[in-house]
Amino acid sequence: MSNQFSFDTLKLHAGYNPAEHNHAVSVPIYQTTAFTLDTVKRSDDLFYFDSAEALYTRLSNPTTDVLDARLTALHPGATGAVTLSSGMAAVTYSLLNVTAGKGRILATARSYGGSFDSFEQIFGETGVKYDIVENPDDPANFEALVKEDTKVIYIESITNPNATILDIEAIANIAHKHGIPLIVDNTVATPYLLNPFDFGADVVVYSATKGLTGHGNVIAGAIVENGKFNWKNGKFPQFNGQPHFLVSQQGVPRSFYDVFPDTPFTGRIRAIHLNYLGGAIAPFNSYLVLLGIETLSERLSKSVKSAEKIVEFLETRPEVSWVNHPHAKNSKYKALAAKYFPKGAGAILSFGLKKNDRATIIKFLEAVKVFSFQANIGDARSLIINPSTTTHIELPERAQELADIHSETIRLSIGLEDVNDLIADLEQAFAAIQ
Repeated sequence: MSNQFSFDTLKLHAGYNPAEHNHAVSVPIYQTTAFTLDTVKRSDDLFYFDSAEALYTRLSNPTTDVLDARLTALHPGATGAVTLSSGMAAVTYSLLNVTAGKGRILATARSYGGSFDSFEQIFGETGVKYDIVENPDDPANFEALVKEDTKVIYIESITNPNATILDIEAIANIAHKHGIPLIVDNTVATPYLLNPFDFGADVVVYSATKGLTGHGNVIAGAIVENGKFNWKNGKFPQFNGQPHFLVSQQGVPRSFYDVFPDTPFTGRIRAIHLNYLGGAIAPFNSYLVLLGIETLSERLSKSVKSAEKIVEFLETRPEVSWVNHPHAKNSKYKALAAKYFPKGAGAILSFGLKKNDRATIIKFLEAVKVFSFQANIGDARSLIINPSTTTHIELPERAQELADIHSETIRLSIGLEDVNDLIADLEQAFAAIQ
């Protein structure tokens, strides 16, 4: 489908032609391991990367192919996508792809706890080091930490749990000045609220488990690229390599650029990391993500509006000492929110209780009736949790300080319930801790 159509049309139709799938209106679930090769010619085309048709579900599947195409269409400027079994697979495969066992990752402590800990536990084992920008609100602090062997800058567009916003465009300019890519985790925002490619991002990653799908019923991840970054600038020789499995049917050696001219980044991930590490998404899960995307705009619009009302409510409560969200009165991210998030800066927020001993926090968390106490975000249900000892427990004490995560931090992920019921639920929880 042509990208001349609007977001809301593309999220329902992009990447799918019913005539190619027995005229099924809804995308079929191709629940099969493999696909018949039919002829030796077709087999050769598939195994030599001369055909993009489905061969084996670990590498590609018609249901997942539609999802990849739809995600590409929902990011104007994108050239390709690869969907994976989880958001962490998307993060790790992207960073493995760009580092290839060498160099450094430049990131912030405001990353999801699992992403942050992977810098040490996964990439440290491959010889890759990392640097953490202590005050990422000033883009100059990124440039100050770029070293000769820095391979990538990795950030989140809206951070979890405090909903901070970084100056994506300024950071992208710094990355490109030094010949390195900017990878943006856009999980909280989703492509409905922000297309990071509009502001210089080179690769976008998602935990599709969250708002992209929105129903808390699937684990999935995605990587999207726009094909603009020059991976042949000398810093990333892995893209110019000519591994034997890319040789042509005529026996001519080929590089990843030769085989995937428009999608060298996701093409290399599909050929190496997805193929050999095996983080393949199940066809049924691809179907569930497609279903979720169909209502993405409507869900996010409601959740964002409800989140803003809850921010306003929390700011009136005497029990609350602070509220973090760009919509909050004293937020220092209002200008960046206006630039990057005119539709609203997401449905994640955090706050702290004035009486913040552990017993009070536990009592508050267990007093809610409508909010669900769980570790997910972006669900149709509204969720509550204490990040310091749950979702971000991997962060050491210093990293939690840099991320502004405290023992009293309570995170809310606003779903689709009536906002008045959510406010009433918080009111009775406040009453319970008096």
